[in-house]
Amino acid sequence: MKERKPMGCDLYQLRQAFEEVRRYSLELTRPLSAEDQQVQSMTDASPTKWHLAHTSWFFETVLLAQHVPRYRFFDERYPFLFNSYYEALGPRHERAQRGMLTRPSLDEVHAYRRHVDEAVLAVLDRAGPDLLETIEPIVTLGLHHEQQHQELIVTDALHAFSCNPLMPAFRNPDVGKPLWPTTHAGPIEWLSRPGGVVRIGHEGGDFCFDNEAPRHEVLLRPYEIAHRLVTCGDYTAFIADGGYERPELWLSDGWAMVQREGMHAPAYWRQRRQGAASDAASVDEWLVFGVGGLEPMKAETPVSQLSFYEAAAYAEWAGARLPTEFEWEAAFDAPGIDQMMGHVWQWTRSSYDPYPGFRPVPGLAAEYNGKFMVGQLVLRGSSIATPPGHARRSYRNFFPPAARWQFSGVRLVRDI
Repeated sequence: MKERKPMGCDLYQLRQAFEEVRRYSLELTRPLSAEDQQVQSMTDASPTKWHLAHTSWFFETVLLAQHVPRYRFFDERYPFLFNSYYEALGPRHERAQRGMLTRPSLDEVHAYRRHVDEAVLAVLDRAGPDLLETIEPIVTLGLHHEQQHQELIVTDALHAFSCNPLMPAFRNPDVGKPLWPTTHAGPIEWLSRPGGVVRIGHEGGDFCFDNEAPRHEVLLRPYEIAHRLVTCGDYTAFIADGGYERPELWLSDGWAMVQREGMHAPAYWRQRRQGAASDAASVDEWLVFGVGGLEPMKAETPVSQLSFYEAAAYAEWAGARLPTEFEWEAAFDAPGIDQMMGHVWQWTRSSYDPYPGFRPVPGLAAEYNGKFMVGQLVLRGSSIATPPGHARRSYRNFFPPAARWQFSGVRLVRDI
């Protein structure tokens, strides 16, 4: 999917963006069977079919039902089935039970998407300047919301596949699959940053989520930031040095998680013995499960599927620390910096809190971000699963510290 221009209040661009984003969701899911799209492998993940329906529910509930006179829902039961967490929009089906929704069928969900698409396009085609000005922010928010779910389609389906003994690839190699951008790992270079007062947050001019604003000043101490991400090769040294067996490296909750879950490597790493079991010279080979299935570990590839606890433990072991989200943003265009976008989301040491003066987006979408600003950590950048044109310098992703099924990795910083 090609890079798209920033979405703005231009009818042609808005219509084109709507069609592109909605089409890309279906392209992304085409290699998946109906059975693949039904399964829910854990509470934190959702079935692909649910993602396809929920993103349609957003446009139907927040746009069509509010701004189209006498609009009739495609199915009066769907607002209950496909609401995610919007308390103001009524009750909803329990999150942990989304995988039990064998009905409606995948074909019915596709019909639902077509109905919503036709209705939204009809509204855009006949909207006058005043209505277009009113609904453009809703459509644009809905498109970025759908792009978030496009990434979740990949990560949630990948988790389900990781639980399958066949460990299938997310995409058929004949169709094509996401590939890691070319990297040249080499030794880490430390780039000095002067600190001082820096401006953080979205600069305006195009779309951003409400949690990226308002732009404000932050005081930073001088620091050094690694020019590249931590690789799988780097991380094997941590494992070999007993990283998962040394409580002094771990935060208390993280060490409890290691003990409780028997963690000894990143979530999708597996070991395979090379040579006969009786051969003293045989060694264990690391395999990594990803979008291409189970493949030999590539030492130069950024390590992924790490929890915040693992990222912080590695940083402690390496004699460094994780950056704050402000240090990360301030270093975004530093000379020599690499792999800031498009590889893995990068854990920061920043709690997901409101910026000074934060106000939620007005209207029904007010619950979109602000209500989650507690108990989560910020990640910066983007990943191989992030749709083209979705990420930006000021983007604030967030997950609880134990989350391991996302494309989440590590960049180090050191104090000067």
